[in-house]
Amino acid sequence: MAGLVEFKQHPSSTLKAGSGFVLAEVDPDSTPGFTGNKADGQALLADLDDKLAQLQEQLFAESRFGGTKRILLILQAMDTAGKGGIVKHVMAAMDPQGVQFKAFKAPTEEEKSYDFLWRIEKEVPAAGMVGVFDRSHYEDVLIHMVHGWAAPAELKRRYEAINEFEARLTDSGTRIVKVMLNISKDEQKARLLARLDDPAKHWKYSSGDLTERAFWDDYMSAYQAAIDNTNTEAAPWHVIPANKKWFARIAVQQLLLAAFDDLHLEWPKAEFDVGVERELVARS
Repeated sequence: MAGLVEFKQHPSSTLKAGSGFVLAEVDPDSTPGFTGNKADGQALLADLDDKLAQLQEQLFAESRFGGTKRILLILQAMDTAGKGGIVKHVMAAMDPQGVQFKAFKAPTEEEKSYDFLWRIEKEVPAAGMVGVFDRSHYEDVLIHMVHGWAAPAELKRRYEAINEFEARLTDSGTRIVKVMLNISKDEQKARLLARLDDPAKHWKYSSGDLTERAFWDDYMSAYQAAIDNTNTEAAPWHVIPANKKWFARIAVQQLLLAAFDDLHLEWPKAEFDVGVERELVARS
């Protein structure tokens, strides 16, 4: 990695929401632990693609021989924060057969007839997979708090249910990477205007984005409450300054690499005599 600008401090520590965390104190323009510029960040992202791909293959291979490990990346953010870019630029290095992606939209009438975690449980990644939730069960505390759709007692029940759910996932071999992409209100405005100025991006724009934007401060309070109530040792929150898309991407990549390292993956041992099989192949 000669010539590359690397993180001086790892995002798993600098971006982790610790005790007394205050979301309002996070500068969305900052690049904690990284002193390079956009070009440096893009170079680092590209350089580590192969490592990420190899670790994903190891995870997938282990599961073919009884391994139960898996990774779940949870992406939460305000509209335009760059969740799609994370999926495109970070997850693209992985083999699609080993990735389970789910973008959660507003629940259907059928889904509303069950507890809020019902539709989430069905999308949990299988053994050997890297799961990606574009939005998640956190929408069912965030938007409900913002619009007053749930009473405080119900929100408390949901926080507790989320913690129990994530603890069960961790106990069953899942490494959870929980991320909030933190952009500023001004940056969101600039990105919405950019979508309107580019016909190729009109399909990304929704008037609903503007409706929810009016509740910006309420959403920030809801995120603070969610982090306060669900920031556990098993599934800690990482808040990534996301005004600079390139920084958000390398930060998520680093968090995924750390998650893979925590799994202590190994290539499955051959259940056959390699020498004999090699000779048979050579003579074929």
